[in-house]
Amino acid sequence: MNIMAMEYGDDIIVIDAGLMFPESYMLGVDIVIPDISYLKKNSEKIRGIILTHGHEDHVGALPFILRDINPPIYGTRLTLGFVQEKLTEHKLLSQVSLNPLKPREKVVLGSFEIEFIRVSHSIVDGVGLAITTPAGVVIHTGDFKLDQTPVDGQVTDLKKFAEYGEKGVLALMSDSTNVEKEGYTLSEREVGVAIDEIFREKTSGRIFVALFSSNIHRVQQVANVAVKYGRKIVFNGRSMLANVRIARELGYLSILDESIIEIKDMHRYPSNEIAIVTTGSQGEPMSALMLMAMDEHKYLKVDKDDTIILSSKFIPGNEKTISNLINHICRRGADVIHEKVSEIHVSGHASQEELKLMYNIVHPRFFIPVHGEYRHLTAHARLIQKLGLPAERTILIEDGDVLELTEDSAAVTGKVEAGRVFVDGKGVGDVGEIVLRDRKHLSEDGMVIVVMVINRQTGEVVMGPDITTRGFVFEKESAELIEESKRIVLETVGVGNIEAKTDWSEMEIEIRKALRRYYNKRMQRKPVIFPIIMEM
Repeated sequence: MNIMAMEYGDDIIVIDAGLMFPESYMLGVDIVIPDISYLKKNSEKIRGIILTHGHEDHVGALPFILRDINPPIYGTRLTLGFVQEKLTEHKLLSQVSLNPLKPREKVVLGSFEIEFIRVSHSIVDGVGLAITTPAGVVIHTGDFKLDQTPVDGQVTDLKKFAEYGEKGVLALMSDSTNVEKEGYTLSEREVGVAIDEIFREKTSGRIFVALFSSNIHRVQQVANVAVKYGRKIVFNGRSMLANVRIARELGYLSILDESIIEIKDMHRYPSNEIAIVTTGSQGEPMSALMLMAMDEHKYLKVDKDDTIILSSKFIPGNEKTISNLINHICRRGADVIHEKVSEIHVSGHASQEELKLMYNIVHPRFFIPVHGEYRHLTAHARLIQKLGLPAERTILIEDGDVLELTEDSAAVTGKVEAGRVFVDGKGVGDVGEIVLRDRKHLSEDGMVIVVMVINRQTGEVVMGPDITTRGFVFEKESAELIEESKRIVLETVGVGNIEAKTDWSEMEIEIRKALRRYYNKRMQRKPVIFPIIMEM
């Protein structure tokens, strides 16, 4: 959910606009986007949105926030290619100005001059930013690593970072995601070596490679290896098909047409001549790979001679779903290879030695760790302090903090409204903490619905009460409990005062209290109770 605003006078630029996927307690929520209340209040100041790369946590919120603010958007060709696909899906493309920039190109937006600086990452066409302001230069690394042998030969542009370092940099904002890992992050080419070895050894059955659809370099390496060993390539999964199409159209992915076949044509080839590149490496319930593993996919199911490679990281929080996926595959007799047993994944983020090198090259006056959890920011700050930067020139900021920079000072001077907005289906922001708490309550304790008809004049029960439960007890096996619940409801209605008998909202409160006491005493459960009183 990366998003940051930089403001000088009457000018604001926004860096990235990402989403996050829901945590376990966010029941029913599809995605989470940032609260942009501050930007909406200051929309007339926004000169542009600058995108560092095309990952969902940096661009995924655009279709939602562009409904409230609509400045021009700047990014590299592939990043904007992915964004264009999203905006087309949301029917917003005609309303948005997309402006491609190449590394080392500059754009002036109000008080800001921004230069793109190429960086290596797990997605093609990532950039860092050199932002020249009246107060000084701010370097934002974006997500990066120092891969000396990238698949496309486009290394991180250390020379350009060094040029700014020589001129003088006010502040460095640096990626902290991998700060807890010592040494250097392995090159993406190492994954290609491991995949080549697997393809060479597996001479029977199909080979499935599950990976993130945005990892174009890895798609290229898998395609190269598949062609090398005489296998036709099948792309599977909605986002995989879209991203491969975009990357090929823009020239970032080189695969001959004759090497690719449609999924429906696989039956024409022996299984040992097929390689399937698919989404679903995180075990998502409705993902392509999970559907295959559960025999629910329209065209594919996993067979005993197949080999499945999960070429991605086990993202924290997804371990259980990935474990379930592996179990389903193993039950079908297939072989599963993942990062715990083979070098078939490397990170796209810099480890400690690379982070040190970036700092030493840029040598800023102030250092601000970004990207990562708070523990990562703290660890990054300590790492840089060991290189000699005084603690008072290392600034830790959290969501909503206002960091004020001058030519010789840096301090957090306030807060703005920030946080999370939940997207559930077509609803944006209509699910809040109260709704999530109710959903959690319902999921854990179930509900009891009490329906009755009462005479408007006398307050007597004409029909009911009828009691229905969901997620609380199995009614047929709990007849005694249901009957006792009915008795308590009738007793509560009978002893109520005359006001309660004619004020149905008051009566509903009394019924709710009485049943809550009974269930808690008898079963130590606290279901959600819905009394419904109709009058006649």
